[in-house]
Amino acid sequence: PNPNPSPNPNPNPNPNPNPNPKVETIADLNADVRTEGGGWGGAKGGEMTALKASQHVVQRSGVIFDADGVVEARLTVALPARGRSICGDWCREILTGTLLDVVSRALLSRALDMSALRAHVLSVEDQAWLRSQLSERGAVAFVKDGAILPRASGASDTPMDAAKAIPFASPPSMAAEFTLPNTGRITGMLIPKGITLIVGGGFHGKSTLLQALQLGVYDHVPDDGREFVVTDPTAVKIRAEDGRCVCGADISPFINNLPLGRDTTNFSSADASGSTSQAANVVEALELGAGTLLIDEDLAATNALVRDLRMQALVAADKEPITPFVERVGTLAGLGVSTVMVIGGTGDYFSVADKVLMMDNYRIADVTARAKEIATQYVQMELPPPPPGNEAVFERCTAGRSVDLRSISELLRQTEGRVTVRRRDSITFGNARQGAGGDVGGRVDGSGEVTLDLGAVEQLVETAQTRAIAGAVELLGTELARAGASARVRDVLQSVLNRMEAEGLDTVSKFGPVGDLAMPRIMELAAALNRLRGVSFRS
Repeated sequence: PNPNPSPNPNPNPNPNPNPNPKVETIADLNADVRTEGGGWGGAKGGEMTALKASQHVVQRSGVIFDADGVVEARLTVALPARGRSICGDWCREILTGTLLDVVSRALLSRALDMSALRAHVLSVEDQAWLRSQLSERGAVAFVKDGAILPRASGASDTPMDAAKAIPFASPPSMAAEFTLPNTGRITGMLIPKGITLIVGGGFHGKSTLLQALQLGVYDHVPDDGREFVVTDPTAVKIRAEDGRCVCGADISPFINNLPLGRDTTNFSSADASGSTSQAANVVEALELGAGTLLIDEDLAATNALVRDLRMQALVAADKEPITPFVERVGTLAGLGVSTVMVIGGTGDYFSVADKVLMMDNYRIADVTARAKEIATQYVQMELPPPPPGNEAVFERCTAGRSVDLRSISELLRQTEGRVTVRRRDSITFGNARQGAGGDVGGRVDGSGEVTLDLGAVEQLVETAQTRAIAGAVELLGTELARAGASARVRDVLQSVLNRMEAEGLDTVSKFGPVGDLAMPRIMELAAALNRLRGVSFRS
């Protein structure tokens, strides 16, 4: 490829390069249509498929560039057959005709809008650079002025029609400016480290903003609307997950003094409640080094967020094992862990917040001063002083657990080493029958099948990432389990990701080179391991 392409000869250049030229070219040629007919002995197959990219920019195995500049594109062809007989002439037509047509129309520079491609690359470079500047500027996120945050629909990740959407505009008090390496000056809202609340009436855009922030850990394709919404790369979305399994988690900063003296410094449950699952999600994120927690009140356990004055008067403190997040969020901020929270039902966080932002008809305003004034006028909750050694408790729970790799090996043995991924939000261990599976979080059904539910892991954005996670779990339970019985969670998962970076995503594929994998973050890889029933951890 020419590193300095000449100006695009196309008289109508497309400002938004197609992120899926292979996929659309295959569809244009009707090469993705599977032939079915004639019963068992009829001709079947013949379709060609390629990994479809999303709005997010992640490392994928569908197209690979090596150090010598060689470009390798990977497609899947279902070679046609009739019963047990291969349709040779049809195979020849696909491999020497259709495939070459796809290559010439989707992969060669003369068929592409090179100026748009260059703009795409420069945009992604600028987004990565902008994210790298956040910590230096004392911030956890940046939202560009003019960004289009709402999506076309709840079932689509493409942007809402710009004619209908209200572009984002920073409040003056939080406005910031950067000079990007490629495209120059940019302005927008800089969210500082600390505790930030997003308040406002229902349906005014609070959750839409938070959802954009949680996906700001990824770069985005041009014209997505969120391409310069960037967030601390270690940010984790926290929510309640009734029914998820928890193993060996130190949730004592939030749950303590359980009836019958049950220990919460090494807590396990096959069916965690909303509050205990939320506590586990927090400490598991801290274990991995999360620097920012993102919380939406709608998806959180209310009793894990706050206890109002009336409830404190009725239920004595020594009878309540839950320490609400409002009593810990300040300590976390002191330890360098920021929180961005959507809150609409309680003002108890006003007194601990550093910034309070209000969404009103999809427009944002800084209402910090007014919120602080209200906090002094209407005292809803007198926060007790932090318990002695509170910081030490968090430091202890973030020291990290060890995972028993042999327990993963045993799970793979029991499920005969069969691991299947059909959707972004689940992995099936065992016989992957359509529609069969276990309960929430990977419960074993009557057939011995285990379904790992990742539906609540909201920062997992592509099925290809889920496939890579499934392959990483297999690697942990086979090769790495033979090398050592146990390992610190953060260390062993980082070693797997380092290997994927150095050797390629194929390192977690038992089928050799494949074109349907994408790189996950350590946060989502750990989230899968933490929710997989049968895997053992210890503090």
